[in-house]
Amino acid sequence: MTFPLRTTALAAIVSLAATMTASAETYDLDPSHSQIVFTYSHLGFSTTTGMFSGFEGTIDWDKEDPSKSSVEVTLPVLSMFTGWEARDEHFMSGDFFGAKEGDMISFKSTGIELTGENTGKITGVLAMNGVEKDVVLDAKLDQAGMHPMENKEWAGFSATTTVKRSDYGLGLYAPYISDDVQVAISIEAMKAE
Repeated sequence: MTFPLRTTALAAIVSLAATMTASAETYDLDPSHSQIVFTYSHLGFSTTTGMFSGFEGTIDWDKEDPSKSSVEVTLPVLSMFTGWEARDEHFMSGDFFGAKEGDMISFKSTGIELTGENTGKITGVLAMNGVEKDVVLDAKLDQAGMHPMENKEWAGFSATTTVKRSDYGLGLYAPYISDDVQVAISIEAMKAE
């Protein structure tokens, strides 16, 4: 991803530092404005939607060379919400996650390939349900700059990917209920103190 600087002052600082070794700045995720929304086909009759929230994580963002940035995120399995209590309970049962308090889903980036001015492909390891698999996120910097209410540097990112649930031992009823799950991610992060 390429992340353009938003202010003249920051641009001047980066220009002066061009001969120095670049270093990443740490941004902490804002759990109140970060979520994963997932969708899948239910027997071809409808598209079912759910979400996860309660993120924790950091983005080490190298604005001078975004390909050297990294992302690490965890979220609780039990934060899943589909809008239908019986379905949520089924997903947490032994048929799917067999989830208990403290079980987490995690993503840790292993590389970033820039694809445009504000876009990139983030490769990383998604650990879920006791399985680790490589995934690629099509990511975009939505906005970066000073948060008008928090008075600190803030950034917003979005990303999409497709996950095959059977890869993670969650394939019950596939292919009737689609094995491919579409994932849309929206996060905000604040510059760490």
